[in-house]
Amino acid sequence: MKNVLLMIQYDGTEFSGWQRQPNKRTVQGEIEKVLTRLCKQPIKINGTSRTDAGVHAYAQAASFAGEFKIPVDRIKPAANGLLPDDIYIINVEEVNDDFHARFSAKGKTYQYKILCTKEKNVFSRNYYYNIYKELNIASMRKAAEFFKGTHDFAAFMTSGSQIFNTVRTIYALDITEEELDEEGTNIAGKLLTVEITGDSFLYNMVRIIVRTLVETGLEKIKPEEIPYIIESRKRSLARLIAPAGGLYLYKIYFNDVEIRR
Repeated sequence: MKNVLLMIQYDGTEFSGWQRQPNKRTVQGEIEKVLTRLCKQPIKINGTSRTDAGVHAYAQAASFAGEFKIPVDRIKPAANGLLPDDIYIINVEEVNDDFHARFSAKGKTYQYKILCTKEKNVFSRNYYYNIYKELNIASMRKAAEFFKGTHDFAAFMTSGSQIFNTVRTIYALDITEEELDEEGTNIAGKLLTVEITGDSFLYNMVRIIVRTLVETGLEKIKPEEIPYIIESRKRSLARLIAPAGGLYLYKIYFNDVEIRR
């Protein structure tokens, strides 16, 4: 029996999310179809993160086990030759029998990209949160500090989730900015990247946090209100959610030391 870890990159624009769904195009479904063909047996993969429709990944992790003849080092080139253009397997390795991509993960880093321009740019809509107003980035960074640490993030989870333990730890939350100067186009402005690392995330937690930070940047919420919103556990106080297209699964951690660093 071989146990295999895949690291996967994908553009989520044309997918109905990661998770396999009947009669819908999903990342998991496309990869399983190819692996089943290569391994000549039904293959089911276990992903670390069940990203939503429109969410992208620089490095999603997934594992699967089976008795198959194809050498592990041949899976990457063979699978990439069959996969659609919006999925790419960046690494394949054999791992211990007790490894599981979801349950062995110690944490994740997500990036969220915000494009601040004066005018709309239609080519950016699937990959950024487009905002046409100036943001107070200092206020956003001040607000970000209140999210760090271990808290009950019930207010930052989409209603209807079946998860009962809503306590999570955020190790890092940083906002970087880059000036964009595309002279003569309507893409000139600022690119903000919100990078957040935690042990685990509730459903839509990152997108709700980002939208709350944006509301702070628009000066509709004061940074000092964030602790109250967290402590309230009320979804109604953090009801808005950022678009899916700006979110990228950036890194998966399988080592406690690495994520705490």
